Formats: sequence, C-alpha cells, structure tokens
Amino acid sequence: MTVKATHAPSAAASDRAGSGQAPRLSTDFLNRYNEALMLIEMASMDDGVLADLQSWRSLSYREHFAASSLRVAASALAAYDQVDPARTKAFEDACQSMDRLIQAVTALLSEEPRPVDVPVVVTGASEAVRRLIAGLTQFINANGEIDIALFDDKSVQTEIDKLLDD
Repeated sequence: MTVKATHAPSAAASDRAGSGQAPRLSTDFLNRYNEALMLIEMASMDDGVLADLQSWRSLSYREHFAASSLRVAASALAAYDQVDPARTKAFEDACQSMDRLIQAVTALLSEEPRPVDVPVVVTGASEAVRRLIAGLTQFINANGEIDIALFDDKSVQTEIDKLLDD
C-alpha cells in the first residue's frame, strides 16, 4: 500500500492522537540536515561559522533517535523497524548522498585561498540539499509507505558530482 505524503498524518499529529496509534517516523531527524544547510549558507558569507560547519557530523536515523531524549524517540525507532527494508535502504542511501555533499562543500569552503566559484557551488549544493530534505520529509511523513526510489537521488548525486567537478 502506498500513501500520498500530503495525505499521511504527520508524526506530531500521531503523537497528539495518543499512544494507541501505530508508531510513526519523526522528521526531527532532518533537523540535523537543516542545520548543516544553514551553516553552509552562512559559512559561504562568514568565515566565523566555518568551525561550526567543520564540527558537524552525520548520524543515521537509528543513531539519532538512540541518543535522543525526545519522547517520540522510541516510537520513531519502532516505526523505522517496521519500514520495508528496501525502502529503508533507499532512505539511508539518500541520507548518505546528502552527507557526501555536505562534506564536499565543507572541504571546499575550508580551502585557502577560497576558490572563486564557491558561491555557484554553494547555491547548487544548497538546492540539492533542499530537494533531498524535501524527499526525505515526504518519506517520513508518509511513515515510510512511499517508494523513495520515485524521488531520484541518483540524478541529484549526478548534479552534485558535476558541481564539484567544474
């Protein structure tokens, strides 16, 4: 069964509905990527933010909620365990694509002297991260019931590679 992400109840709505509901995935995990995106955009204009970006570390969905004190952490992990393994793999692959992109842009922003094409790369990378976050948000809001393969992170990765090779 597939559910349109726009019609799937959000994790927050499920939490308000009570504990009798099935466990739900949580978008709290994506806050890590939103933070990295913000740091990338700020670091391109303010070198003082670069150290924060360099200290950013990726965590898997499971690692994030295992270390979380959020009350939805156990439910988010239980829901993750119920997602079809092929969909989980596609979700993790998309996260790894974003991790590689963030690491590559961080390395570029750390170069001295800073390459002249940094603004173009940051703009392209930011757009790619936003698209990946949007696809992952849809997947999470649909509680893993949509096929993330429909969200083509391979073409995003190709765009990323092209940006970094130019």
